[in-house]
Amino acid sequence: MTLGTEILIIGGGATGLGAAYDAALRGFKVLLIEKGGLANGTSGRYHGLLHSGGRYVFSDPQSARDCARENAILRRILPEAIEDCGGWFVTTPADPEDYAGRWAAACREIGVPVEEYPIAAALKDEALLNPQISHVFNVLDAGCDSFDLCHGLARAAREYGAQIWTRRKVVKLLMDGNRVRGVQLDNSATGEIETVLADLVLNCAGAWAGQVAALAGCDVRITPGKGIMIAMNSRLVNRAVNRLHPPNDGDILVPVGTVSIIGTTDTPILDPDRYEIEPWEVDLLLKQGEILIPRIREFRALRAWAGVRPLFDPALQHSRLPADFKLQSGVSTPAESRTITRAHATLDHSDRDGIDGLISVVGGKLTTFRLMAQHALDLACRKLNVERLCRTDREPISPPGRKFYNLGQRLESLKRQKGSEDSASSSFQPPPEYRATASESIICECELVTRSQIEAALAESGSLVLNDLRRDLRLGMGPCQGGFCIYRAAGILHQCREEDQRITNSALVEYLQERWKGIRPLMWGHSLRQLELDLRIYREILGADRLSLSRTPEVYPTERIA
Repeated sequence: MTLGTEILIIGGGATGLGAAYDAALRGFKVLLIEKGGLANGTSGRYHGLLHSGGRYVFSDPQSARDCARENAILRRILPEAIEDCGGWFVTTPADPEDYAGRWAAACREIGVPVEEYPIAAALKDEALLNPQISHVFNVLDAGCDSFDLCHGLARAAREYGAQIWTRRKVVKLLMDGNRVRGVQLDNSATGEIETVLADLVLNCAGAWAGQVAALAGCDVRITPGKGIMIAMNSRLVNRAVNRLHPPNDGDILVPVGTVSIIGTTDTPILDPDRYEIEPWEVDLLLKQGEILIPRIREFRALRAWAGVRPLFDPALQHSRLPADFKLQSGVSTPAESRTITRAHATLDHSDRDGIDGLISVVGGKLTTFRLMAQHALDLACRKLNVERLCRTDREPISPPGRKFYNLGQRLESLKRQKGSEDSASSSFQPPPEYRATASESIICECELVTRSQIEAALAESGSLVLNDLRRDLRLGMGPCQGGFCIYRAAGILHQCREEDQRITNSALVEYLQERWKGIRPLMWGHSLRQLELDLRIYREILGADRLSLSRTPEVYPTERIA
């Protein structure tokens, strides 16, 4: 199959989807391709924080300015993906006492909103916080569900005509002399090789951007920075809490849904597809977490997981490199990645490498994805010799009436559907995907995911991948980590799609393999007890360890095209 488009975007994370939305809004014919599911890479593997900019006012002022500006824009255009929980920066006994004043002054100079908060009130509001804190500052940090964000972007892009194909891997960039003319794709659903021709290709592949650029002979050196995080079994805090010191490991705690996240480490790695979670990294995060929450080890750690930051250091793009530098195709690994800028860059490979038809967007943060997309499309317009202004900073993505995410939305929805007087008199209007009938079953008690929500998600996506339901609905992301809901969801998948039993079994095993990643380093105390219970359910009762993982084409959904 051969298809033509004006702009082809590689990468289905926040930046790629933001670029697809921006391009479609400007009137371009757009196709986005992603080798896995949406938000399958770095966008789906982060600590859930919408940055205020406060973290980077000293180490990375440009990134701090970008975060502060984009934070305000995202609150306006996509509130449904944001929990306006607020954030604090606090001085603990382990932090330099003189840092707070200098930091607050730098925030005000750069334009990061900040105000001091009374310590007594802070300790009353957050009872588990270290009682010896000496400074507390309010900032506009917030929670951000990257899956909701990416689905919102995909929905908006499709409404303006963009096509989005998932589970397509780029195997070749098609060259006509020194110009990129398109791509060849490996379709995981059919095993076929597909060809897409394009006027311009945007490389938004994040940590894999260097590998994509290398297919055109361009040397883009990305430093993959592995960051691990730990999910705790409850909301230990109700706002994001950061330590007031230079950014380091384990110095932030973020409430995300029904759990909270300790983050993060930062270790350079060789391959963004190959990394392990080491027990010492878990111990380090828990030890650092005790500085913020002294009782943190009394709570159950659910699992550890890792994401890979797509760091881009302009200093490593030249011939004279540090002695500790190593290079694979599209990957650089200096000894330290914490000090590399979090700002982004837009690379015109025509000027940089003599290769036309290709733009790479590298670096940056999820908070700044919209700005990254804008800069990429501004350059695309110049290269295509058209004048089409960006509107993504003004056009709302959320439907009218949508408000910030609230932890009680799903419970409130169930109450309203049961017709209780309290709920009936409430002005709260939950999003349609959270609404349920009064008589239906709750499949995931932790996240209050209902049968109708699962059925609707399966019908809309056409997917046979249970792991997509995790990203779509937070199925299995609560305290039990799928111990009681995944086999129920597998049964619903089998009933709804009437597929061969082997396909359902394969989807179940694939989900369990994904969920149990990162649990082994946490196998102690209550975590070990929960794991043993889950193993008994899935091994001894359901025999899941004896099921085969089928790789038949039906396991993978075909593209979703508006």
